[in-house]
Amino acid sequence: MPHKYKILTLLSLLSILTFLDRNAISIAGIHITAELGLSESQFGWILAAFTISYALFEIPTGLWGDRFGEKKVLTRIVLWWSLFTSLTGLVGGFASLLTVRFFFGAGEAGAYPNSAISIRKWFSIEERGRAQAVIWMASRIGGAITPFVVVPLQMNYGWRITFYLLGGIGILWVIVWWWLYKTPEEKEMVAERTENSWASIAGKKNFWLLMIMYYCYACGVFFFISWLPKYLFHGRGVSQEDLTYSASLPFILAAAGCLFGGMLSDFLVKKIGIIWGRRIVPLVGLGLSGVVMLLATVTESNTIAVILLALGLAFMDVTAPVAWAIAIGLGKQHSGAITGALNTAGLVGGTVASLGVGYLISWTGNYNLPVALLGVQLIVGALITLGIKAES
Repeated sequence: MPHKYKILTLLSLLSILTFLDRNAISIAGIHITAELGLSESQFGWILAAFTISYALFEIPTGLWGDRFGEKKVLTRIVLWWSLFTSLTGLVGGFASLLTVRFFFGAGEAGAYPNSAISIRKWFSIEERGRAQAVIWMASRIGGAITPFVVVPLQMNYGWRITFYLLGGIGILWVIVWWWLYKTPEEKEMVAERTENSWASIAGKKNFWLLMIMYYCYACGVFFFISWLPKYLFHGRGVSQEDLTYSASLPFILAAAGCLFGGMLSDFLVKKIGIIWGRRIVPLVGLGLSGVVMLLATVTESNTIAVILLALGLAFMDVTAPVAWAIAIGLGKQHSGAITGALNTAGLVGGTVASLGVGYLISWTGNYNLPVALLGVQLIVGALITLGIKAES
């Protein structure tokens, strides 16, 4: 196996682990809120603590990767977040859980930007959509298997054991990463450089349109990451036993969506050029996602609603690998900082979604209202893609 595919395998395993760790709290949220006596709005702040700290440290850790190398920075990242994943199992109330999740988010920040640095060095322009697709597909596999890991553990041993186990898995990944990863030699590296600084790249209108589109996309994604189990359980009356499959299906289809989106975009880049090759996939995907999310709010059938929501995340997630491929192309040797800025926009969206859904439900008692609003926002994000021009 060529070394670049070994690296892609390791980064994909890391991507699975990131979503196992971050999704575990939403799956365990029913038990956590009951045991610690948390309201829905307080639980929203627990979810937002992760996204706020993640957003604050995303650009700095991307810059560190550009300067010090992705191997060292990813090692620090995974060690840090694994520690605070384990500490989640020791919390005793709102304040301690809020603190631990804040530092967990600070630790996980930079994982995807530093993965993007590695992708830029090892993969050509025409391969990056597929490489990013594999990584994002892996993240959705992590989301899909989380209920199968967390639900049996919390039902048999309590929710706390889940976080001890996931923290230990992270340490094992670090050991393999440090032993196996190597930075490509100059002759092996994909040569791309720009005279512009990362700040000047980030100041362009083209980049800000990408940021806004990604914000719209991420608001939708974080609903699934943070609120889907509670929406299904409290909002639609799905039993806890059925949550394992109902909460997993969207991420299974999303994994296929990620892979399809990246592969299709790379194919279109070769056939019709990089601008429309990167533009069409998120344009259609986000638009369809918004429509089916709206449809899910008006159906009375839980089965149909789960299928529509699953399709919504699948259509939505064709966007992720394409957006990251665009950001790598814009950033070139500054790809850590630029993808860090991109993900910061997504995390701002995640924070707004995590808090906004909680408060809307607390104020109105209506679980469908935030889903409908997210559907409209996704359609707006689709239209914004018409102004984005990818660069080779």
